[in-house]
Amino acid sequence: MTPSVSVLMVSYQTRELTLRALRGLGDTCVDTPYEVVVVDNASTDGTAEAVAAAIPSATVDRLSVNVGFGRAVNRAATHARGEWLLMMNPDTEPDGDVITALVTYAAGHPEHGIYTGRTLHVDGTDDFRSCFALPSLGGYLAFALGLSTVGRRVRRLGRWFNPEELPGYDRTRPREVPAVSGCLMLIRRDLFTELGGFTPDYFMYSEDIDLCTRAAALGAHPVLVPHARLRHLGGASSSTPNKTMMVLRGKCTYVRLHWTQRRAAAARALLATGVGVRASIGALLRRESAWRTVWRNRGAWLPGWPTVPGDGIEPGGTITRGTATATPVSPR
Repeated sequence: MTPSVSVLMVSYQTRELTLRALRGLGDTCVDTPYEVVVVDNASTDGTAEAVAAAIPSATVDRLSVNVGFGRAVNRAATHARGEWLLMMNPDTEPDGDVITALVTYAAGHPEHGIYTGRTLHVDGTDDFRSCFALPSLGGYLAFALGLSTVGRRVRRLGRWFNPEELPGYDRTRPREVPAVSGCLMLIRRDLFTELGGFTPDYFMYSEDIDLCTRAAALGAHPVLVPHARLRHLGGASSSTPNKTMMVLRGKCTYVRLHWTQRRAAAARALLATGVGVRASIGALLRRESAWRTVWRNRGAWLPGWPTVPGDGIEPGGTITRGTATATPVSPR
């Protein structure tokens, strides 16, 4: 039997987290046939070997270099057989049968094309990071003035000061959203193929917003499915300054690819201003902060990620192909 869903997971130095996430799927998904495809971004902690040993049914592709998230997902999709592709981070754990919840809703509402659920903190509260607003100059102005930080800390002010996280959205019922996170994204395989997968320029961050922007141009309407839930530890593979620089670099790449030159230049200036304000506060307080590191390295992230020719899928790698066509046995 051909699997309905191909779970695509990208790992990098996350051996135990990856195994835990896949065990969670095995424990919770009992009604929907699925396969697992793991692309390992040249980890040195034995992630690929551990997954291949624990889940013989999985397809494991060990890359010799770290190509980032989007390009690794594109690689994983070349191995997929399911009608649906489900991207799921390794630093997550299902809260209930997330696969069946998403696929059942998608089958009844195929017009959306892209689906996500609620991503939760470990304590079960919503982390507000499964769906996003599209980038805007207003949002970047709020960041430049420091208001986005206020919006994160005072949720009722978020809709004005931190609109990126959509804090005013009702997450108790399904609703269309501008963009969804690659941490938990279900997409029709034919739509992913029509889009050419993720834009390969991005190493990490904003490639999911880019994909949703391009999908919307083809008539897709991303939607939040609230009863599909995933606990998200968040940021397991990134140090704080490095993660911040990658996030900003992704934002700068998005505006370069989707906005006019003048508007993109204004966005970069606002982002730089916001970083400079935060770095200055750290300097006034006489303490080293991540923002001061980010400011000192602004020449690296302001231009965005460099253009990658072709589809960005690296040749080579070592592949262990799974053979199962139904729900894998929970790896114990």
